[in-house]
Amino acid sequence: MTVQQEAPGGEALEVWIDQDLCTGDGICAQYAPEVFELDIDGLAYVKSADDVLLQDPGAAAPVPLPLLTDVVDSARECPGECIHVRRVSDRAEVYGPGAE
Repeated sequence: MTVQQEAPGGEALEVWIDQDLCTGDGICAQYAPEVFELDIDGLAYVKSADDVLLQDPGAAAPVPLPLLTDVVDSARECPGECIHVRRVSDRAEVYGPGAE
């Protein structure tokens, strides 16, 4: 069972990476190694709550509340603009290149 974490305002958030845009710089893994990891292919992926690399296209992982700032900073600093943080409830992007 996945435990969803909530952002300020009570919304559960999840993060995913568009590997087609990933440049492999690893900034995300530096900011939040508990959430992001570079694989042998040189691209970044998200990890599940139990530390399993999620390699399916569009796979999303919950954003742990204690790591929210690090995940948001990863999305903002990513040179590939490939990190997307969205609300679980309506899948609206709140941080990343598609945020309103």
